[in-house]
Amino acid sequence: MNLSFINSLMDQYFGRMRSLMNNKELPARIRFLLQDTVELRENNWVPRKAFIDNGPKTINQIRQDAVKDLGVFIPAPMSQGMRMDFFLESPFMPSRMKLDRETLGGLADMFGQMPGSGIGTGPGVIQDRYSPTMGRHRTNPLFNGHGGHIAPPPQSQFDMGPKSFVKSNQVQNQHFLNQNQNHMAQQQVQSKDMPPRFSKKGQLNADEISLRPAQSFLLNKNQVPKLQPQIPTMMPPSAQPPRTQTPPLGQPPQLGLKTNPPPIQEKPQKTNKKPPPAKEELLKMTEAIMTEYLNTKNLTEAVSGVREMKAPKHFLPEMLSKIIVCSLDCPDEDKEHASTLIHTLRTEGLITGENFMQAFLNVLDQCPKIEVDVPLVKSYLAQFAARAIIAELVSVAELAHPLENGTHFPLFLLCLQQTAKLKDREWLTDLFQQSKVNMQKMLPEIDQNKDRMLEILEGKGLSFLFPLLKLEKELLKQIKADPSPQSIYKWIKDNISPKFHTDKGFVNILMTSFLQYISQELCEAEGDEQLAAPSKEMLEQEKQLLLAFKPVMQKFLHDHTELQVSALYALQVHCNARGFPKGMLLRYFVNFYDMEIIEEEAFLAWKEDITQEFPGKGKALFQVNQWLTWLETAEEEESEDDAD
Repeated sequence: MNLSFINSLMDQYFGRMRSLMNNKELPARIRFLLQDTVELRENNWVPRKAFIDNGPKTINQIRQDAVKDLGVFIPAPMSQGMRMDFFLESPFMPSRMKLDRETLGGLADMFGQMPGSGIGTGPGVIQDRYSPTMGRHRTNPLFNGHGGHIAPPPQSQFDMGPKSFVKSNQVQNQHFLNQNQNHMAQQQVQSKDMPPRFSKKGQLNADEISLRPAQSFLLNKNQVPKLQPQIPTMMPPSAQPPRTQTPPLGQPPQLGLKTNPPPIQEKPQKTNKKPPPAKEELLKMTEAIMTEYLNTKNLTEAVSGVREMKAPKHFLPEMLSKIIVCSLDCPDEDKEHASTLIHTLRTEGLITGENFMQAFLNVLDQCPKIEVDVPLVKSYLAQFAARAIIAELVSVAELAHPLENGTHFPLFLLCLQQTAKLKDREWLTDLFQQSKVNMQKMLPEIDQNKDRMLEILEGKGLSFLFPLLKLEKELLKQIKADPSPQSIYKWIKDNISPKFHTDKGFVNILMTSFLQYISQELCEAEGDEQLAAPSKEMLEQEKQLLLAFKPVMQKFLHDHTELQVSALYALQVHCNARGFPKGMLLRYFVNFYDMEIIEEEAFLAWKEDITQEFPGKGKALFQVNQWLTWLETAEEEESEDDAD
């Protein structure tokens, strides 16, 4: 199928979806689905990014992102036994050190809550293999909160860890063990005399580890950046960084801290933003601005007032609706000033043409209520629409789309009337022809035919928009009065502007007038019943009439393939209106071809063209398809002969 035809159909479908999208009578869910579909097409059928890569991440993806972005390795979850062995044999702990559940619970906070890690002892806590008897009432190493030194534990049957690891730790920490041996022994005796929970407030039990930093660590945040301890990683010894030397006495150990930690970025103070004004408040502000503007006519202050409102985008159509409604019952001068304000807001970038169309339709929905106080509300709305068309705020096609099939009839015709009144007829005629609006579809369904449309347009004073439509009846009268080619051509030159001589509509009317005249002449001679099976005399008369009109046809169709295709469509519609009498379409095709009125390219272009504007294309192709196949084959053979 022709891609342009498919695109035009899709534009019609999505145009209808846009009109339904703005219909507040439909449920909100349906309107939002239609809006999503329209936006998806405008985005070249690419869904929003939020639906592509913003889904939840797995634990493995989080670890990979941490390694890639921060260079930090987050170990995988470990079983309970692995966790206990990891902390007991970690290079951060002194040799042969046994930790109770509180110690493990405190260190586990660095990695998050791990099942099995202790949260303390006491009533209500379920113990595992490290019971209070085994851990809390035995001599354990103790971290002193003031010095950070470690006391050596005596060996027992519960000691764990390889001897090589014990020796290396003993050599490394021997200096610290000798300095604090007496101090640790005193606290060990106290821990044996009383339970840990009854120890003096501020003192540490023998089996507890103080996580409070020393006094030297408690520095001003503004003086020293916050220290961030490195998280131990599950790396082999060869891949681990080398150990730093033991600091001298009186200085706190660095414990694997980074030498140059990043500075702390303090969060900016939250500013107290005022909530946006409510809808009712915005409407009152709009009404106040319009009242002041219509009294003072100060456009600059009115635009500044709208800008200071800082209305959200979804409120803009309602704001414009309020501006229109406030000036409906005012003199025409005030309505003109209101239109000027709307156009200035568009120039300043505060509103869009789409906002105006939504406001226009919103006011139309309120017409039944407004008509009680303002009976001519549709005529006044037509003035706003006409000024919007002249100011290029909206196009004729955009205005016509929601008013198709007689919606709010005759509002569309009133808009055209006001536009012609404010501008001029010739300008409006050119603009309307460029819009490609089908005027028949703008009428109620019962009036959608040429005769009724011409009658309505003449009643509204808009027949100038279709100069060719009135020509059809007048041309047929002229042909009947004098069918000679010379008089027909002279009448066309005198009554039809030269700019229409190459118009498809004019060619369609010209061909239709000739075909209607021929049919009427044959019917008068033989009767309607003879059209189904014409006699030889009838066929000969038909051919002679075509030969008589041949000079006029060639004058306007010669070397214009598109106009010749338009003439074929006129013939198609003529045959369709008579029910496609057997052989009629084929006879005319052959006569047009033999008389050189229509060329081969036009016949083949008509065959391939796809349009729904002219009825009967399927039946027409069925009658002449074999002849078109012969024509295409003959043309190819002639091309081969010319090449040889």
